[in-house]
Amino acid sequence: MKIAIASDHRGYDLKSNIILRLQDKYELIDLGTNSNESTDYPIYAFKLGEFIRDKKADFGIAICGTGIGISIACNKVKNIRCAKVSSINDAYYAHLHNNANILAFGEDTSLELALKMIETYINTPFSEEEKHHRRVEEIDNYKWD
Repeated sequence: MKIAIASDHRGYDLKSNIILRLQDKYELIDLGTNSNESTDYPIYAFKLGEFIRDKKADFGIAICGTGIGISIACNKVKNIRCAKVSSINDAYYAHLHNNANILAFGEDTSLELALKMIETYINTPFSEEEKHHRRVEEIDNYKWD
């Protein structure tokens, strides 16, 4: 499985630790940032969103101070369904019901919780229920004015 991961400066430490813990299990693609020096999260959100949109990885992980800003920015990229998750339950339903293709966390997420949410997401298939497929299709087909 190929996982792309990106963060701003506030998410850099958590991103680095996730990579260290998962690099022997998955192919991880680090899209930056590469330090704790202040930077703007939209740069990395758009880079990650486009990477996932173009199917260069199976899913993505986005990290910023709260996880909110980077998730909003990721969702500006067409066909991205980024879910800001804070619990294992969130990660489970993000995949089961919403077929999210990016998970977003805040920097204060513990490494252990982040790893559990990632594993839960990976081990949860997208629902086979038609209503969930229909809803995701409605989101993907929305036309901006």
